[in-house]
Amino acid sequence: MLLVFRVLQGAGGGGMQPMAQAIMADSFEPQKRGQAFALYGLVAVLAPSIGPTLGGWITDNFSWRWIFFINIPVGILTFFLVTRLVEDPPWIKADRSRLRQIDYLGLSFLTLAMGGLQIMLDKGEENDWFASGFICLFAFLFVGGIAALVWWELRHKNPLINLRLFRFKNFAICCFLMALVGGVLNANTVLQPQFMQQLLGWTATTAGMALTAGGVVLLFVMPMAGYATGKVAARYLAMAGFMLFVLTFRYAADVTTLQMSFSAASWLRVVQMMPIPFCFISITTAAYVGMPKEQSNQVAGLINFVRNIGGSILIAVTNAQVTSRTMWHQQHLQSAMTSASIAFQQHTQALTGFFDGSFGSPNGKAMALASIYNQLNQQAQLQGYQDVYMELSWMSVGLVVLAFLLSKNKPGAGMDVVEMH
Repeated sequence: MLLVFRVLQGAGGGGMQPMAQAIMADSFEPQKRGQAFALYGLVAVLAPSIGPTLGGWITDNFSWRWIFFINIPVGILTFFLVTRLVEDPPWIKADRSRLRQIDYLGLSFLTLAMGGLQIMLDKGEENDWFASGFICLFAFLFVGGIAALVWWELRHKNPLINLRLFRFKNFAICCFLMALVGGVLNANTVLQPQFMQQLLGWTATTAGMALTAGGVVLLFVMPMAGYATGKVAARYLAMAGFMLFVLTFRYAADVTTLQMSFSAASWLRVVQMMPIPFCFISITTAAYVGMPKEQSNQVAGLINFVRNIGGSILIAVTNAQVTSRTMWHQQHLQSAMTSASIAFQQHTQALTGFFDGSFGSPNGKAMALASIYNQLNQQAQLQGYQDVYMELSWMSVGLVVLAFLLSKNKPGAGMDVVEMH
């Protein structure tokens, strides 16, 4: 039943973010889109920031079922507001007969491809990736579905996804950058509370509270980023944001330790959230540069689509990398746990004496070895997280270069005026 209703959730909610973004693009002049996207981005980025806090508190104090129940009053309120306040732009005419003209075959190929990708990513690590025939099957469905989707959409007169938009260099680069921004945001939102609960032993509520400060800082930084889009070219803001990514992930690798305090974890989240508005708003703004207004729905849909896909991919990849790097460090650290190591022998003897003296146990040496092995596993996992943060930092260096390739818009003249470089 969870799976069935999750499908219904996706069918009903999947179009909300791109539709909201398209409404923002249609409702504001190009000169004001940056500030409008700042307000939109504040909600879009703030939600996953406060999600772990609210979800952890609900889970610890009530029941995980209330994570679903709280959506009911929200859904009723939004239904009322949308029916009263949202109107279609003049160039869009409602025509229900067009439902028969929907590209259902393209939708089928897209569903097949994304379903295969999602299952492959969710179950890959559990089933040892491509060593499993199960994973290979869904990888084949993903590749086959994507190939069929591209072939069909390029031939269809009214495609579900207008792939021809990717001939615009600016839009294509923005989609790739947004996929990685969404991936970094989602992956980091998973990695940090996962580390705090697994290795620091914090509850879900405490781990969530440590992320709250990052959501608060967005309230101040997001309007600043929106204002900056009217003064600075989008590509320069994106470059600045990605440069900050490089620094913040290196900082994360340094401060993530087994002695990390609550204040240090909260400050780390603040530092990690600060670049997000500059990247999110600038890329969203740049995606509309030079695009026909009739394609705003397609632009919004594709930008949000790649952001969600990027999030799914990087969550799976970073978790797999944490596991892989942890195993590597385990093997490296175990090489020092031999009888030839004086330090290992001295530490074992000291712990053996402690357990024998404290508990009077004849198995003091076994307890000592178990304690050392537990420390080894913790250190290996810690280093695995640190390695992933460094990998994300190096990836951000590449994003700085890609951001430089974006076309330079003239903020004072509006988002539709472009200097081609």
